[in-house]
Amino acid sequence: MRKRTDNVEDKMENSGRQGQVNFFEELEWRGLVYSATDGLRDLFANEKVTAYIGFDPSSKSLQAGNLLTIMGLVRLQQFGHVPIAVAGGGTGLIGDPSFKTTERPLLKKEEVEFNLECIRGQLEHFLDFESKTNAALMVNNADWLTTTPLTDFLRDIGKHFTVNALIAKESVKRRLEQEGISYTEFSYVLLQSYDYLTLFERHNCKLQMGGSDQWGNITAGVDLIRRVHGQTAHALVWPLLLTTSGVKMGKSESGTVWLDEEMTSPYRFYQYLYNSDDRDVIGYLKSLTLLSRQRIEELEASLEVHPEQRDAQRELARDVTRRVHGEDALRGAEEASRVLFGGAIEKLKLSDVLDIFSEAPSVETPVDDLAGDGMAITDLVVKSGIARSKGEARRLVEGGGIYLQNMRVSDPKRTVLLQDAIEGQVFVLRKGQKDYRLVRISG
Repeated sequence: MRKRTDNVEDKMENSGRQGQVNFFEELEWRGLVYSATDGLRDLFANEKVTAYIGFDPSSKSLQAGNLLTIMGLVRLQQFGHVPIAVAGGGTGLIGDPSFKTTERPLLKKEEVEFNLECIRGQLEHFLDFESKTNAALMVNNADWLTTTPLTDFLRDIGKHFTVNALIAKESVKRRLEQEGISYTEFSYVLLQSYDYLTLFERHNCKLQMGGSDQWGNITAGVDLIRRVHGQTAHALVWPLLLTTSGVKMGKSESGTVWLDEEMTSPYRFYQYLYNSDDRDVIGYLKSLTLLSRQRIEELEASLEVHPEQRDAQRELARDVTRRVHGEDALRGAEEASRVLFGGAIEKLKLSDVLDIFSEAPSVETPVDDLAGDGMAITDLVVKSGIARSKGEARRLVEGGGIYLQNMRVSDPKRTVLLQDAIEGQVFVLRKGQKDYRLVRISG
């Protein structure tokens, strides 16, 4: 497993914090304690704790909304405790019914295994699996869920659960009131509880963490450990990360924001964070970064006085994009973002340009139109739809209002050649500050 690539300064910054607050208190000031079992604060004050979080392999990539959970493990490790990431190779074959309105389609084993490999790579980017003091662990619950005989499971685990208690759980109750629930998904809480029991026995894991929608599943595991071993285990959940408008963080108008750069480019990932609402951004800084309390308070003050400068949003986008995609991708995302405000285009790849301007109106022009002496810039402006006539195009050029590849065009007699196109395939035209058009070359 490769070592995570975030900055060494994270550890240095946190080492100073550890002398002042423990992990539980750190989560409190960040607003990340929604519910917790009694005694957990004291546990962190007195012990090196092993804790786990499970990850659902329903897709080959985690989402931006999963960053809150991932950072829970990162923060735990920064404070000297041991994080376990549980890849749900077994539970992923069943599907968690928690607050889902309908039954999820069951994935094939091959699909689950492929998704797990992809997710494992993403998690390894965040956590230190080589530390000599508190190395992170990654386990797959298929190792025990798919090898335990059914009769043994029902006899040893199922006997500790009553149907009455399961029906009373909010996630099950909702489904029963709607479309009903299959026995497959009804049994999910037993599987997750068995995960906790297994990790308790094998790794002395005393804490399971997750979002507030997991409270019922987690506390079921706490109860199972008490019944089987007569010992205390703990649960901690944080609030779900919602925007002010009530949408889950990681959802945008164009769809889900993924951590996989092939599914969501670093540029779009950066832009999603940079465009965070003023009312949400401070909460995101507390939840998704390791920035100190002092720094976040400075950004909050800046937001109140000069919201138009978007300092908080910029720092959020920089910090999280760097952590997810690396320094090079961050530089590329920032360069691409500057293009929208008139920055140079020539250093960008065609794929980046098409990504940046994917929502801009576009037209096509045959490559033959650029042969010989090329196409008059005024014809190109008309073809793009920016102007309705050559006369209007000429006046726009003479007035300094037309830009080709973000460079102002001042001569209405200028012609455009194929070599002027980005990788010989597209022109970017702009009128004024923000009216962009793409002209794609066909044939």
